[in-house]
Amino acid sequence: MSSNLCYSKHSADIENILKLHPIVTDSAKLVPTVETKKNKALWKRNTGKNCNSYRCLEKDFDDIKHTTLSERAALKEAARCLKCADAPCQKSCPTQLDIKSFITSIANKNYYGAARAIFSDNPLGLTCGMVCPTSDLCVGGCNLQASEEGPINIGGLQQFATEVFKEMGIKQIIPSASANKKKMASAKIALIGAGPASLSCATFLARLGYTNLTIYEKQPFIGGLSSSEIPEYRLPYGVVQFEVDLVKDLGVKIECSRFLGTEDVTIKKLLNNGCDAIFIGIGLPQPKIIPIFQNLTPEMGYFTSKSFLPKVSKGSKPGLCCQAKLPQLYGNTVVLGAGDTAFDCATSALRCGAKKVFIVFRRGFTNIRAVPEEMQLAWEEKCEFMPFLTPKQVILKDGKISVIEFYRTEAQEDGSWAADKDQILKLKADFLISAFGSSLTNNSVIEALQPLKLTEQGLPVLNPIHLSTNVPGVFCGGDITGFTETTVEAVNDGKNAAWNIHKYIMEKSGHQVESTPCLPKFYTNIDNVDISVEICGVKFENPFGLASAPPTTASSMIRRAFEQGWAFAVTKTFALDKDLVTNVSPRIVRGTTSGHTYGPGQSSFLNIELISEKTCEYWCKSISELKRDFPTKVIVASIMCSFVKEDWELLSRTTEAAGADMLELNLSCPHGMGESGMGLACGQDPRLVKQISQWVRDAVKIPVFIKLTPNTTDIISLARAAYEGNASGVSAINTVSGLMDTRVDGTPWPSVGRHRYTTYGGVSGNAIRPLGLRAVTAIAKALPGFPIFGIGGVDSANVAMQYLRGGASAVQICSSVQNQDFTLIDDYCSGLKASLYLSSLPGLDDWLGQSPPTKPHQRGKPTFSISEEQKSLPYFGKYQETREQILSELKKNSELPREPPMRIINEPGKQVCSIKEIIGSSLNYITNYKSLDNSEQVVALINDDMCINCGKCYMACNDSGYQAIDFDAETHIPRVTDDCTGCTLCLSVCPVIDCITMVKRTSAHVINRGVKAY
Repeated sequence: MSSNLCYSKHSADIENILKLHPIVTDSAKLVPTVETKKNKALWKRNTGKNCNSYRCLEKDFDDIKHTTLSERAALKEAARCLKCADAPCQKSCPTQLDIKSFITSIANKNYYGAARAIFSDNPLGLTCGMVCPTSDLCVGGCNLQASEEGPINIGGLQQFATEVFKEMGIKQIIPSASANKKKMASAKIALIGAGPASLSCATFLARLGYTNLTIYEKQPFIGGLSSSEIPEYRLPYGVVQFEVDLVKDLGVKIECSRFLGTEDVTIKKLLNNGCDAIFIGIGLPQPKIIPIFQNLTPEMGYFTSKSFLPKVSKGSKPGLCCQAKLPQLYGNTVVLGAGDTAFDCATSALRCGAKKVFIVFRRGFTNIRAVPEEMQLAWEEKCEFMPFLTPKQVILKDGKISVIEFYRTEAQEDGSWAADKDQILKLKADFLISAFGSSLTNNSVIEALQPLKLTEQGLPVLNPIHLSTNVPGVFCGGDITGFTETTVEAVNDGKNAAWNIHKYIMEKSGHQVESTPCLPKFYTNIDNVDISVEICGVKFENPFGLASAPPTTASSMIRRAFEQGWAFAVTKTFALDKDLVTNVSPRIVRGTTSGHTYGPGQSSFLNIELISEKTCEYWCKSISELKRDFPTKVIVASIMCSFVKEDWELLSRTTEAAGADMLELNLSCPHGMGESGMGLACGQDPRLVKQISQWVRDAVKIPVFIKLTPNTTDIISLARAAYEGNASGVSAINTVSGLMDTRVDGTPWPSVGRHRYTTYGGVSGNAIRPLGLRAVTAIAKALPGFPIFGIGGVDSANVAMQYLRGGASAVQICSSVQNQDFTLIDDYCSGLKASLYLSSLPGLDDWLGQSPPTKPHQRGKPTFSISEEQKSLPYFGKYQETREQILSELKKNSELPREPPMRIINEPGKQVCSIKEIIGSSLNYITNYKSLDNSEQVVALINDDMCINCGKCYMACNDSGYQAIDFDAETHIPRVTDDCTGCTLCLSVCPVIDCITMVKRTSAHVINRGVKAY
């Protein structure tokens, strides 16, 4: 052995790996400014200030929305949401989406539950998630606007959840409980126009039970302006087709190439043919054109938005038109207008070949009607903005547009705008696109609307609340109303009209209808999954209940929980009146296990609250009331006494007589009660646990559960004692004794009274979940078939499934409700149903629960693998410029796809599991360490196209692992070396889901023993 060998120093190759590793410095760092100016260009990821930078966008119809989110980003954004009371975001949504609920579901990885909530109120929820002007609607009302971090990206979250549901391949069905279905089946309803308003109206009517629904559409395709005028890079045609398919799932018939006009469909003809109701949801097809443009034609280079955008859509949207070509633009294009449509025209022009686009508008920047997000996209794509101009004349050269002259406009004192004819500007242009809005001037359409009364603008006269016309049974929605401006407003018009059509038909036939609208929600076969479970002969509607904790402080709270859908509740622990308590304050505090995170989403709480301050009489009377009013709900009475047989017998018999379905004996309260000889004082000794179990079991006939403490070295011995004492089951676990926080001055939190004393309290929440799962699985393995209520950090259906598969029969919940409210139950039930149903679908074998396989992406957008000299190119600086140049050339020289995306429907390949069937299904995978196979090794694999070059894997491996990741000094792309031992720390700290995966090791596993054998 060499005497020069130093074991405590790295070898030369490891030192080389560590050359970029962070170190503590003992001096300030100095780099000349000119050097930094050069360096920053190497790492820049955002748009530079260089006005000459230009990226060719010709035929590039990829998603450009800033709101698009990956799963990682969606989870982080959903966690940020406060889930406010009386949420202003919902009040600002035209369709009244329950935004708080769907974001809650996303945060809990229940993407089906989120999509269900969205589609329940908005049948075009995916479309609206992509194109809604959210800054003017829900996001504008977000309470986090008042914070430094800003509002929630609601549109992006909505898009994410509904896109995941789209990938699930599940059909919409009509709820079997649709009210008055037989009475409505014969009603004949016609809808004109297959745009958002009609699709929404038809959906809600079909959900109500109407089966004779026909939509007449003028175009050979469906979707209205969503298909024909909103560009592919904002709203893909596949999205529209998916939502149309959801409508068709309900039996709605759609006839294309049928139009409102004297030559085809008219209101009179429909009424004469026996229609009970008609909904008119057509757009405004004619553009508004000012006189100086009247004689201009496309051949000269002139388009309106109504002629240009449909050409772009037909040439770029797969499935919309198989033969159409994109408009061929070049040189300078001028777009007139300042609305959302004008900006769509501008960004579309770049994709049709225009080299430069000028957006010209009459007023100033502060008067732009488009939402900021639309304007921002055009600005980023280097469109030029020219305010305070109004067109004077168009000059032609050789029959083509050559120059456009403008007057300067100025604001007058009365607020009007006038052209100053002394100020004239000339702008060279090859193409001109006007986006001045649209109208209804077609005489054939106007005549076909008879006998409807029309306004001076040729639009139907409407009741704006009910959307009814002067003709009974005829309703309107969408652009034709004259006041609806956006897709989401059109969807809401259809929703509103559906209810009023239903009310009209029912009242016409002599039936009463609720005064408050009651529209059925979105429904699929997932919602038919049975999640009931039987425990000790007692049926539970679902496996979710409230733990004996602050959420069950009062029986009135339990009543509200039952009304929301909770299957069972464990009362706040109560005792005989001789053991009544008085609590201290403060006593329930946020945990420090989440770091410096404030608001909801706390991973733990600590409490020093005692048992209920209310009397035994109060609880017994409350139990009787609740069982009378909620006979299908399960009430578990939590009781506590000291080690006195007579007390346990009296309290248990009194509670049983009140009507409790089960008893839970609290032998585990970790603070306060033990000092009175109760709670933990009885629960840490197996002999006392067994004896108390026997006393109570002999005294009552209802099931008895023992609530176990985790504050022991052997919880199995406590569970076995309960089992031997003839207990019906156990609840595991109660809170963990702990001290949460001491301040910088040495005082604790919570601190009580003037002396600022504290005591060890009970820690609850996600932080103790590993302890809860460990306890449940250990007990389930030791006592097979012994019923267990799982407790500890259950904050989602996903976690509930972990407890159930670990051997629990049902779960109890507290901290999640403290973080939010009782409405969580809806998310838990839909999430559990979805998990069970999706696991039966063979087409989703590669999904992880409700998470689809992660596709390579950057900032939520798909990526393409590009390398140079066999090295992957990262996504910053000169490498990003190279990527953009290569992709631009590829797109410019490639044909756009023509085939429409095919909808895949997934049907169960096996029977959907029941709750009973999954209980304990994970136990076979849990074994002792010696049974683990150390011959099957894995190594880390990093996906360069998903890597954001943060180096977290590199740093973790260096200072907490095996120095097995190299970090390229130029590209910052990490590379796993042959020294990888598969520890998986790198994956654990990586901020991007599935950027790092663990794969089977194919090379020899050489173990570094530190000292070589000689």
